[in-house]
Amino acid sequence: MLSIIRSLTLQGMDALEIQVEVDVSQGLPSFDLVGLPDASVRESRERVRTAIKNAGFQFPNKRITINLAPADLKKEGPGFDLPIAIGILASSGQIKTENWKDCYFTGELSLKGELRGIPGVLSMSATLANSNQGEDSFIVPKGNALEAALTDHKQIIPLDNLLEVVSFLEGSLFFEPFQVDISAFFKNQQTTAFNFNQIRGQASVKRGLEIAAAGGHNVMLIGPPGSGKTLLAKSLPGILPPMNVEEAIKVNQIYSVAGLLSPDQPFITERPFRTPHHTASTASVIGGGRNPRPGEISLATYGVLFLDELLEFRRDVLEGLRQPLEDRQVTVTRVQAAYNFPADFLLVSTANPCPCGYYGDRERECSCTPYQIQKYRSRLSGPLLDRIDLQIEVPRLTLKEVQTEEYGEDSATIRERVTEARKRQEKRLEKRGLFYNAQIQGALIKRFCKSDSRGLELLHRAYHQFKLSMRAHDRILKISRTIADLDGKEQIQQEHIAEALQYRLWDREA
Repeated sequence: MLSIIRSLTLQGMDALEIQVEVDVSQGLPSFDLVGLPDASVRESRERVRTAIKNAGFQFPNKRITINLAPADLKKEGPGFDLPIAIGILASSGQIKTENWKDCYFTGELSLKGELRGIPGVLSMSATLANSNQGEDSFIVPKGNALEAALTDHKQIIPLDNLLEVVSFLEGSLFFEPFQVDISAFFKNQQTTAFNFNQIRGQASVKRGLEIAAAGGHNVMLIGPPGSGKTLLAKSLPGILPPMNVEEAIKVNQIYSVAGLLSPDQPFITERPFRTPHHTASTASVIGGGRNPRPGEISLATYGVLFLDELLEFRRDVLEGLRQPLEDRQVTVTRVQAAYNFPADFLLVSTANPCPCGYYGDRERECSCTPYQIQKYRSRLSGPLLDRIDLQIEVPRLTLKEVQTEEYGEDSATIRERVTEARKRQEKRLEKRGLFYNAQIQGALIKRFCKSDSRGLELLHRAYHQFKLSMRAHDRILKISRTIADLDGKEQIQQEHIAEALQYRLWDREA
């Protein structure tokens, strides 16, 4: 007897429908699994066999053939355990109803027949919600119930074990579809970032970070060891506007695909802050691997990617950032397919000005030669440096600043200004599908980043004096637009251009 059970598999961030075709027929006992399964799918034979027996059912002592269609699509993960088990029970006549034809199934089976959560259920649920089968039941492990219910799919059925699944299909047990109130997760939300009022001095650096947060601009903090670069960078998430529901669902979808959602962290409402070590590989930062998965730049979407000691990262990792910084997505290409992952992050990095770290320091003398300094800075290519909007000097604190009791504004006050500036940008850019100034590209820069004549004259002189690229020219205009938004001005003025030019430290030194 042939049974066809519907399931889903992940392809990058998307989920595709899979038909699990199960045939149980007379012949020598065997269990054949075809359809390009990976090792975890092939191992389901033993899990399913034992789970069926321990759940109180009979495993058929016949010839069992299972095809995962379409056959030319690679299948991976343990999520096919449940549909395979249901297909075997249906084909062997142990399920006396055809209710399973109106359901989608996914989940890993333990040897006891219990259902375990799997990665990517949020993407699967979103795919079903957007398809014509949006009203079909989607049976998932209870551990995946919350993420599955974050979409518009209204028939999420979270169950504990194989016996409960069969009881639900036969109608002997009734389960209400699981629903969740997303807004409840945003109540009493608190940030875990450092507060700006815990940091002494560095008023100019705090101002630069405020501009970066308001316009979504990439930033690099340059200064000697111990000047507070890392602490300042870790404080940035505290002044970013809170995530809205759409952003939170997208972030949770990425983390679901990466398998990083857990019962301890069922729904992420705080903007991500990712800090990969400088020894991280290209695949772990950019994304990829044998079976492509999101990298750190995707996990930082709508949040911050913090690269501490930027120049210590491998050259191929740094160069891999160039395309995502422009396109705000990354494409991982393999022989069988190309996978697109979001990468809409704010890059924050730190760097020493030279190998010894004390070039330009007010207290300690630099021991590096000009050649050593040039060679050290050349680790960061010109095209990548062009994509870093703000290059901010972080000087050593004086003794007076260290001993002061005045810490400046707290993060909540700065966040209010940043949020107001973002609202102005969203209102201006909403018809273009953009949300903040850093996203403005091409001809839109000329339209939305207009400056007065004095500002244009200043930018013209700086363009020739600093030998700026066209990309740097446009980014200075976008930074000026953000400064004007923080100032509540409709047109960019000369002082806005002047302040933006101050944040191109290495361009000026070059």
